[in-house]
Amino acid sequence: MTDAKDLLAGVRAVVFDAYGTLFDVNAAVQRYADAVGPDADHLSEVWRNKQLEYSWTLSLMGRYAAFWDLTVRALDYALAVHPGVDPALRERLLDAYRDLDAYPEVPEVLASLRKRGLRTAVLTNGNAAMVDRAVASAGLADHLDAVLSVDDAQVFKTHPDAYRIALLRLAVGEADVLFCSSNRWDVAGAHAFGFRTAWVNRRGLPDEYADLAPTSVIGSLDGLL
Repeated sequence: MTDAKDLLAGVRAVVFDAYGTLFDVNAAVQRYADAVGPDADHLSEVWRNKQLEYSWTLSLMGRYAAFWDLTVRALDYALAVHPGVDPALRERLLDAYRDLDAYPEVPEVLASLRKRGLRTAVLTNGNAAMVDRAVASAGLADHLDAVLSVDDAQVFKTHPDAYRIALLRLAVGEADVLFCSSNRWDVAGAHAFGFRTAWVNRRGLPDEYADLAPTSVIGSLDGLL
């Protein structure tokens, strides 16, 4: 495994997953944790898990829907699983998800990478309108050279066509890209595609996908610098 300090050697572009990597996917529920009550953590977990499950299921069926639509469906399921949570919170939770908090180190890391002459981009399952709003609300637009959505491929990660978007839009080769994600499955997909990869293991989770190992494991995006 490559030491974190050597991760950027030979790299021309650093490409980031958005949800869970740049943006805290639990922030929406945490914003209303008191109103949600004791089920807040589990509601957030079910919401996220179903959101991803729906994306993978559709991709395997050869179908596609906007990630925002899947986010809404996943919240409806999560609320149904937790009937004790006030359903009137639905719209507030969705609004909060539109404007998720970025992790604290994100702006400085993006700015530092660009100062080094590296291109920075987001490659996300989020549809264009969804991720553009998230980037704008977090004040990250000026730190990114491109915001890329799987909308262009009409298939979700980990399909190779989703990762190929970065090559086409940034005019780089696989070996020129460092792909960063907090989602181990996403790192596995990017590795299989041919990218150098950094797993942002914020929660200290055990490793998996042993045959698709990340180039490096870092605890936060600060580990890139």
